[in-house]
Amino acid sequence: MVFSSVVFLYIFLPIMLLIYFIVPKKLKNLVMIIASFIFFAWGEIRYIPIMLLLAVMDFWCGNKINKYWENKKKKRIYLWLDIGVNLLILFFFKYADFIISSINGVTGLNIPLLNIPLPIGVSFNTFQSLSYIIDVYRGTVVCEKSFYNYLTYTTLFPQIIAGPIVRYETVDEELVDKKISLDNFSLGMRRFIVGLGKKVLIANNVGALWNVIETGAYGEMTVLLSWIGIISFALQIYFDFSGYSDMAIGLAKIFGMDFDENFNYPYISKSITEFWRRWHITLSSWFRDYIYIPLGGNRKGLPKQIRNILIVWALTGAWHGASWNFVLWGVYFGVILIIEKLFMLKVLEKIPKIFGHIYTILLVLISWVIFAFEDLSNIGTYLGTMFKLNGVSFANPEAIYYLKNYVIIIILGIICSIPFTKLREKFMDNTNNKKREIILGTIGSIACVLIVIVSTASLVNNSFNPFLYFRF
Repeated sequence: MVFSSVVFLYIFLPIMLLIYFIVPKKLKNLVMIIASFIFFAWGEIRYIPIMLLLAVMDFWCGNKINKYWENKKKKRIYLWLDIGVNLLILFFFKYADFIISSINGVTGLNIPLLNIPLPIGVSFNTFQSLSYIIDVYRGTVVCEKSFYNYLTYTTLFPQIIAGPIVRYETVDEELVDKKISLDNFSLGMRRFIVGLGKKVLIANNVGALWNVIETGAYGEMTVLLSWIGIISFALQIYFDFSGYSDMAIGLAKIFGMDFDENFNYPYISKSITEFWRRWHITLSSWFRDYIYIPLGGNRKGLPKQIRNILIVWALTGAWHGASWNFVLWGVYFGVILIIEKLFMLKVLEKIPKIFGHIYTILLVLISWVIFAFEDLSNIGTYLGTMFKLNGVSFANPEAIYYLKNYVIIIILGIICSIPFTKLREKFMDNTNNKKREIILGTIGSIACVLIVIVSTASLVNNSFNPFLYFRF
């Protein structure tokens, strides 16, 4: 089940909300747990025991760490026991076949692959569990005494599929005392609808174009078509993932909880450093707090800082998928970030902002080529086409056809990637508060209704509705 489905929008969510707001306060977590299991079991019922195992291990080890707080040796044993179980499950389901394939490729052996389906959201769930046990060990959070509350946290269906990565410290108080109000319901619903529109109206449409180009069902590849394709993919992955995050954050707000923001208009960045402060914020902060800083961060000299950056970004790439292109993608960004730290950021500060923006977008688009193709040879071929290095023509009738048919949705995607902060501030300055609230409220309500209507019509008539981050 996905958020952008008729079943979720018109059956699961209304029933769940009705029950959630009717039951007394002490039963709301129970409703959330049951709803989460139903949501997850819709397509992955066989993996529910794994979720329960991780929850039991986290809870038990967290309480053992608390019990033996003064005994550093025992504390460390329970910390690594829980980390070990979490990583073992992650590696078994996500990386076993990748490791076997790599061994076969290097040694010439023919070890059979396990072909075990990847549990939906296993990477997000594992990182959430790891953050909890590490924070308990560090003493930055108090271990949860109620398994009932902890199970609510670890199975929260709004973010269990594709984030944002919710740390226990973010919602620990709200597991007991949720901020349920009409204002939060209204804000949450609007946020959810905005995310729905991003996903269904933009991501699905540009994604359909990328699907045609990626699979080769377009005729002869040209320079123009390759750029149309990768721009479409860049828009698809942004609106797909940020749309999902918006829906998750909106749902949490409806249920009286606050999730951290995950995106902040990354395509307006003027450096790759800034881009990664705006893109998938909860993942970047997770790697910073639990990998980069423990390795020493930037505190032990430049050579070790460079080493730490490369380790973190290789792991970031591998986290996204069990394929060498993802590792390459992570190292690619790691190298660029090192270059920026060494001198490039100073250069970018001295030149007009537009050049920094062009530099960033160009490097990000190249990164999406690496990200999109698991076959490394296809990466080279596609990049060669983009920069006319392999003798292809600039354009042909097929490229012009796709440009004409998708130019409006591409332009809409680009426009929606930009925050109109100054325009909004100007409007607010030139209008009295009461009138402003009425105008903005009316426009917002009408827009939300239209988004729901058009999105529903699109979902009913269109079968193309993937979520890219399900596979991570």
